[in-house]
Amino acid sequence: MAAKERFSPIPAVPALPGENQIFPMRGSRANDQPRACSRPPLPTIRTVFFPAIKPPTLPKSTRARKPSFKVSGGPGLGLRKPTTYVGSMSPCPFARWEAVLRLTGRSRPAPPAESAAAFLDLLGREVRSLRPSPKRKTRVLQEIRSRGVFHLTQAELKYGCQMAWRNSVRCIGRHFWKKLDLLDLRKAKNEEEIYAGCLQHLRQAFHGGAIRSTVTVFPSAGRDGTGPRIWNYQLSRYAGYRLKTGRILGDPMEATFTDFCLHLGWKPPRRKSAFDLLPLVISFPGRSPRLFPPPLAETVQIPIRHPDGPYLDDLDLRWYAVPAVANMLLEIAGLRFPAAPFSGWYMETEIGARNLADSDRYNLLPEVARRFQLDRTRAASLWKDRALVELNRAVMHSFQKAGVRLMDHHSAAQSHLAFEQAERKAGRKVFGRWDWLIPPLSGSTTPLWNRSYDPTEYSPNFLPQKPPFPFPAKS
Repeated sequence: MAAKERFSPIPAVPALPGENQIFPMRGSRANDQPRACSRPPLPTIRTVFFPAIKPPTLPKSTRARKPSFKVSGGPGLGLRKPTTYVGSMSPCPFARWEAVLRLTGRSRPAPPAESAAAFLDLLGREVRSLRPSPKRKTRVLQEIRSRGVFHLTQAELKYGCQMAWRNSVRCIGRHFWKKLDLLDLRKAKNEEEIYAGCLQHLRQAFHGGAIRSTVTVFPSAGRDGTGPRIWNYQLSRYAGYRLKTGRILGDPMEATFTDFCLHLGWKPPRRKSAFDLLPLVISFPGRSPRLFPPPLAETVQIPIRHPDGPYLDDLDLRWYAVPAVANMLLEIAGLRFPAAPFSGWYMETEIGARNLADSDRYNLLPEVARRFQLDRTRAASLWKDRALVELNRAVMHSFQKAGVRLMDHHSAAQSHLAFEQAERKAGRKVFGRWDWLIPPLSGSTTPLWNRSYDPTEYSPNFLPQKPPFPFPAKS
């Protein structure tokens, strides 16, 4: 039975990344604090004149100029690099409601009426067509007084989800936040309808390989803070079987949840493999969790092969195309949606440098190095680095051959720069977690390496929530 969900404050000092997961940088990081050398903000230079002294007339060559720009970065990103800096950026629209919208360091949620007012005001400032009328504001306040919550219109919900992605400090892919698709399934009444919605999410997000970022929103939590839950970390995920030898066949990260599924009565394939899809576990408040079949037909899996030869063929490596995170809490305007699967597309290092390479995941680097005949007798041979590159090359090649959308980490970093420039142009400050935004492969070669970010989190957002199953959570 799912326990009542309580408000979980975000600490002022960010939690370990593995404990605070968000699309698309899934996995854990070694350090809990950013390692970047902080770059001080560019100073705003002002000239002070005494009243009795007439300001001098500067020659044209030394007068303040408007910022000029030159195009740089990857193709198609529209990235522009400023060559002249003048003054400071325009005021952030968050400023008026900063105390209400701020999530980091908050010990208790903001009053519902204030949260709703802050969201609606911010919405109206950003999208003129969604500016709430006085009648709409009055109706919202009446709903909050009578029920403790209110109902978002579909347009408000969609833009709120897009803002939640935009505010996700761990996401390197936020440049595309305006293209997020919404599946509004808030009227789902039982576990079967939620399961059907999860399958629909996977089908719609895949989109024939041209993967579309998608969020599916199920019923919100009630006044008591409880609501439907999807117990899986992601909608598609591979099992981790504990063997008698002490080893784990499959994904060690999912060993605990696999134990729980077996406890609920799941019957895995007779011939177990390292890539068996897990069933979905869904519950409503006051009911026992229910087990549903793995999404076999809806999960497109990509065989991982190397472009230079059959080095990896007999390992039968594969990975799924759509990374749909299902265990996050969507918070919009003080409303909490504990079941809101969210997906984008993969960055190749998430698969090749983390899922398949991490020593506490599939740990494939030693085997890849052996197959490429790399010298593993000494660390100075850099065999791990070379094996890591070859594994990521295989992931890139395999997704491209299958016609499935995937982004390399260099293009992803460039897209984040484009996102930063677009946000500053809109008058919004960019927040981020440096240790999550830096790719786990060749991070120092990306333009994000020497940048620093404020990790403060604001509403709307996707937040971690306590796992409903009675086992210790794993990152």
